[in-house]
Amino acid sequence: TFDDMSGLLGRASGLLSRQLPRTSLHRVPQPHSALRLLCSSGSSSSDGDGDGKDGDVTAKHGELTSADEPVEATVVVTSEAESSESSLMSIDPSNISALPPVLVFPFPTRPLFPGVYQPAEVTNDALAKALLTVKASQLPYIGVFLPKEGHEEVSGGVGDLDASDDGAEVAEVIAGGTGDGGGGGSGVGGGSEETAVSGAADGALAPPAPLLDVASLHEVGTLAQVTRLTQTPRGVQLLLLGHKRVRLGRPVQTSPVILARVEEAADELDDAAGGGPSLSKAYAMEVMQTIKEILKLNPFFKEQMQMILERSEIHEAGKLADFGAALTTADAQELQEVLATLNVTARIEKTLLLLKKELELSRLQSQISKQVEDKISANQRRYMLMEQLKQIKKELGLERDDKDALLQKFADRIKELNVPEEASKVIDEEMAKIGTLESASSEFNVTRNYLDWLTSLPWGIHSEENFELSRAEKILAEEHYGLEDVKERILEFIAVGALVGSTQGKIICFVGPPGVGKTSIGKSIARALGREFYRFSVGGLTDVAEIKGHRRTYVGAMPGKLIQCLKATGAANPVVLIDEIDKLGRGYQGDPASALLEVLDPSQNASFMDHYLDTPVDLSKILFLCTANDSGTIPGPLLDRMEVVRLSGYILDEKMQIANQYLIPAAKKQMGLEEGTMQLPDDAIASLIRWYCREAGVRNLQKHVERICRKVALKVVQASQAAEAQAAEAAEEAGATGSAAPEGAAEGAAEGAAGEEAAGE
Repeated sequence: TFDDMSGLLGRASGLLSRQLPRTSLHRVPQPHSALRLLCSSGSSSSDGDGDGKDGDVTAKHGELTSADEPVEATVVVTSEAESSESSLMSIDPSNISALPPVLVFPFPTRPLFPGVYQPAEVTNDALAKALLTVKASQLPYIGVFLPKEGHEEVSGGVGDLDASDDGAEVAEVIAGGTGDGGGGGSGVGGGSEETAVSGAADGALAPPAPLLDVASLHEVGTLAQVTRLTQTPRGVQLLLLGHKRVRLGRPVQTSPVILARVEEAADELDDAAGGGPSLSKAYAMEVMQTIKEILKLNPFFKEQMQMILERSEIHEAGKLADFGAALTTADAQELQEVLATLNVTARIEKTLLLLKKELELSRLQSQISKQVEDKISANQRRYMLMEQLKQIKKELGLERDDKDALLQKFADRIKELNVPEEASKVIDEEMAKIGTLESASSEFNVTRNYLDWLTSLPWGIHSEENFELSRAEKILAEEHYGLEDVKERILEFIAVGALVGSTQGKIICFVGPPGVGKTSIGKSIARALGREFYRFSVGGLTDVAEIKGHRRTYVGAMPGKLIQCLKATGAANPVVLIDEIDKLGRGYQGDPASALLEVLDPSQNASFMDHYLDTPVDLSKILFLCTANDSGTIPGPLLDRMEVVRLSGYILDEKMQIANQYLIPAAKKQMGLEEGTMQLPDDAIASLIRWYCREAGVRNLQKHVERICRKVALKVVQASQAAEAQAAEAAEEAGATGSAAPEGAAEGAAEGAAGEEAAGE
């Protein structure tokens, strides 16, 4: 039989232990102190189940070098296998009253129910060694108890295996406990075992702090079997199987681990005469129905239930209540209430309440999941339909691929252009390259932008010029008074173009004080020539890339201002005004004045090379106009490439003519004044120029004229609004008088009619 075989194995192990050496040495590090452990393997005074001989464990330690340095102690373990085989055979786990003191295992995550498996991880050395001893014994059972609320953090070092696998840090179970403090037995291997811990020398070394006070644990727990135990670098991982409900008894040992006696907490069944079994049966049926509904909504519970059903059988209401509570994700204290309820009807009622809460939670989770899935499905359906629509349109020829459409757009742009050979070669190469690239790649976007600039330039497109001198002279006279030198130079340029049949680009620099019309004359020249006009200022410019563009390797690279000018005007022969050329800056990005040497040289700008395009561009047809206040600040090489035309200041008579012909009409129109609302005599204008506007230009004179017009506009509006107010008041008075007159007339008519009637009588 099984009992006879166990007895033979026990006698064999006893004989074998007598043949083995009596001592074995182990080196273990000690953080601060060395302990002498005394372990008895025989029966204790409180347990008479065995009469084995006592063995002793003596811990010898070296002298402490300092309070902070770890010391190594030599632990000498002496074991004798003289325990009684009869005591081994007399212990039955089903008879809890006959069990010796068991190891108390504080599990802070959730209570363990009978018949349910629970993985756990222990990182505390003392508790881990005690569990190893329990597993190696003939009766691997421990008491699993949930700490009371507020004591969960104290019971660190013990945790759910899933939580510890996620990297959760677990605190030590025994504060200040050492690695060899838990070498004592669990009290269930081969008879009752008790472990006592004392100081090494006259109480100089304090004993380790206890795991937890017994009062901090719930009274009702579960006697669990250690079915599997694996050592890890952090401690041990174990799998527990709940056996029976037990009630925590008096502790036999509290440090470094707790050993205590337990007694069975049996289920309380209601009296059949009182209708108890029928009520329990009704609750059980409702519990089963609720579990079925949860399983339909949450597949996780299906896997968990299948795993539990493979290892246990559920026939009774009590077991069903435990099983249902174990399935829920309720709070640990709520589950402990279910575990501590011994009355089966009350327990299954509490379980049903938890399952109903779990059912509502599963329904909400299922609803949220369905909403998310519907949204994703709608987006996927739209995407699939759009892709199908694209393919249908492509097959019917109604729509081409994005890449094909892009290439066709570039080809249509250059179809009517007279593109130079070098530029045409580059465009063909880039179009062939973009055909092999993926649309999502960064190189595709760079190539697309490059082709967009190459095909947007006005290759061979020139504005139609007008060589009629009278028209040009009239346009120049309409907008500017004086400036005879400038007007004559423009007329000469037009006359040469009329004789040659075409015009070439020139570089003219207007030098003069502020306000003499250097910038505004540029627009008049472009209008007189019939060309497009483009202006940009280089005052304070320090970056060469503004003139010659960026390299395409840079993010957000763009061509320079001159290439942008050609794209904006759509012509290869615009009038380009470079303003404030005498105020060029110079920085770490380079010298813009040196970059302009190529642009403003008639012999070089026919093959201008922009850094972005990297293709020669003809700028020789452009008429460059530059403005400056002082030619002395313009670099010599740059000034040498320009034709300087100086504009002197205006005298009094010229300013009066400019004011009467240009400034005053423009100011009246700007302020909204009609003709005849303001008259500015010549003597007033002369006084204004002589005493207030004595600078060379007319900019300050324009400001004063506008100021006068604003004051006149204020008086005009005040007078008109006052007249409107008087008219409104007069209308109100007239209305009041008119309404009173008809009433008096009506009364008079009534009186007259009454008099006539009386006379008739």
